[in-house]
Amino acid sequence: MGAIVRRAIISLGVAVALFLAVPLAVPATQVGVARVAILSDQFLMGPLTPSWLEAFRGGLNDLGWSEGRNLTIDIREVENPEQRPRIVADLLHRNPSVIVTTPPGARIIAPHVRDPKLPGWTPVTSIPIVFAWYSDPVGAGLVTSLARPGGNVTGLAYLGIELNAKRLELLKEAFPTLKRVGVLVPVDHPLEKRMVAEVEAAARTLKIEPRFAGARLSDPSVKIDEAVESLARERVEAILGLQGPHYGRERQRIAELTLKHRLPGIFEIAEYAEAGCLMAYAPSITGMLRQAAGYTDKILRGAKPSELPVEQPTRFEFVINMRTARTLGIAIPPSVLLRADRVIQ
Repeated sequence: MGAIVRRAIISLGVAVALFLAVPLAVPATQVGVARVAILSDQFLMGPLTPSWLEAFRGGLNDLGWSEGRNLTIDIREVENPEQRPRIVADLLHRNPSVIVTTPPGARIIAPHVRDPKLPGWTPVTSIPIVFAWYSDPVGAGLVTSLARPGGNVTGLAYLGIELNAKRLELLKEAFPTLKRVGVLVPVDHPLEKRMVAEVEAAARTLKIEPRFAGARLSDPSVKIDEAVESLARERVEAILGLQGPHYGRERQRIAELTLKHRLPGIFEIAEYAEAGCLMAYAPSITGMLRQAAGYTDKILRGAKPSELPVEQPTRFEFVINMRTARTLGIAIPPSVLLRADRVIQ
């Protein structure tokens, strides 16, 4: 073998070795440390739970991102509407690569929301936005369509509202003799009329009489007490909670009210059942936050939000709180218990 050939083989071997020595997991767009911001609105939905934050961080860790090494996460939570402009301004001053939002957070910074009179609305057009979950993001004006979001916003469609009829079915299965149900309505929710109409249609099919009461997003918490008390006076046998971020914020209060009035109920996210409500059925918020971490990863590596279709949730949770069932002195049919993804004992 000639000297030239041997040198060529050695050079090739060195090049291959150097190539293999480069960590393939290093993000393609990383220049120093990537900065991700999380924006939530405690005024409308309460504080972010540790399990939600852990799910998001865990999703990013699985994709090669680690705080203190190649990533920082800034968390900003708005406590009242007056704080929104200042907190958003502070967040933008830090120049994050991506902003991840809860539903209320998305509404206060998305550039094309259909409610520009929203208190503290500060449209952000220069930074990619990922909403971790949102019911009807097209109807709310966050994106142009699910397949082609357009602009700088994308994320996950929650399918919370679409499941209200299913929740009513589960309530009927748990209580086959159910005749009258109270429905807790978010009075000024942009999708209120649609929710009420769909529940009325489902109730007719199930031969259940619905009675409605509710509170506005801006009402003091005592209005929720009054709504539940009015349903109890109507002699409802159970309660169905519709979507309202203020209800999510006050889920502990609602759980205590349903126990006080001895009303078994079904609500959306698992955290209601963890707070003491009887049942919950919805997409898994922790699962959706792990999916949101996937969107964040893609954007940090160079993808554009407009090119990332809005996805549907992949995990759903039916949770039953048996402690509450025992407190209320009710028996859940075995067929319903077998369908539960989680039973709180």
